[in-house]
Amino acid sequence: MRVLGIETSCDETGVAVYDTSTGLLADRLYSQVELHARYGGVVPELASRDHIRKALPLIQEVLAAANTPLQGVDGIAYTAGPGLVGALLVGASLGRALGMSLGVPTIGVHHMEGHLLAPMLEERPPQFPFVALLVSGGHTQLVRVEGIGRYSLLGESLDDAAGEAFDKVGKMLGLEYPGGPRVAALAQQGTPGRYKFPRPMTNRPGLDFSFSGLKTFVRNTLEQESDALGGKALSEQVQADIAYAFEDAVVQTFVIKCRRALEATGLKTLVIAGGVSANLSLRAGLQAMMEKQQGQLFYAQPRFCTDNGAMIAYAGAQRLAAGERDGLELNVKGRWPLNTLPALGQTSI
Repeated sequence: MRVLGIETSCDETGVAVYDTSTGLLADRLYSQVELHARYGGVVPELASRDHIRKALPLIQEVLAAANTPLQGVDGIAYTAGPGLVGALLVGASLGRALGMSLGVPTIGVHHMEGHLLAPMLEERPPQFPFVALLVSGGHTQLVRVEGIGRYSLLGESLDDAAGEAFDKVGKMLGLEYPGGPRVAALAQQGTPGRYKFPRPMTNRPGLDFSFSGLKTFVRNTLEQESDALGGKALSEQVQADIAYAFEDAVVQTFVIKCRRALEATGLKTLVIAGGVSANLSLRAGLQAMMEKQQGQLFYAQPRFCTDNGAMIAYAGAQRLAAGERDGLELNVKGRWPLNTLPALGQTSI
């Protein structure tokens, strides 16, 4: 089954073609970073309009790269949520319209299920069951995964998601949008041990997260350092040291919580997915922990960590191949709990 995947949940337009027999045939991604950079964050209306401009040309480009005529598509998957409703409607409307014109089935895909299954695109995919750490700009969750659609929420962020915290710290440091990747890059120049930031909610039982207090700790540290200099700008090295301490606190928090989740479930396989899973320090910290646990760590290559069409095409292909189909109504969801999804093949979504 050859499936066209369309991702338009936020500020990136992703398109891909996935074949259930031969794998990923082609994918393309257009990022709106430059469009939103002047505003310091995503402007929903501008994001929707840009998806409208870019989606069809990207579909044509991907189909050509996959050597697949439009009539050769057997099904269409699109992101139905969670995300910006206006942006979601662009991909959903386009996907449903193409499906109706071609007479092929369509399926709305959960954005975070797409992220969770992205490591399945690799040559060495993880095997069920496993614990998944989903870390992105909008979500931070620990999930027990028994199979596609068989998800049990173990813990989640009670306030800011990790990616959101990275972006906000980037703003505090005066870094260009998007701040998260730039904080990680700056942290590479930091001095270990100069600052010690708290590991939020690790001194109590449970698997939930909270990053708002850590974000406040960063702000207070910046203000204290600035006051000590009489209000002068901080040196780049001091900023790098603070970035390092922040990133280290986040990474160690994840290491502690993931270890607890593995011990609680008795599982030995950990999957990390979402945009923040591309962070090299996070990967290194979790890899070291998994080696001590005698377990295995899995993640997608960097281009499949951020929003992309390949993950939507893959997740949609699994559900379409199992017989799931859209109903008559066009539904997108700004909020959509992952653990409300049906197990693979049980019912349509």
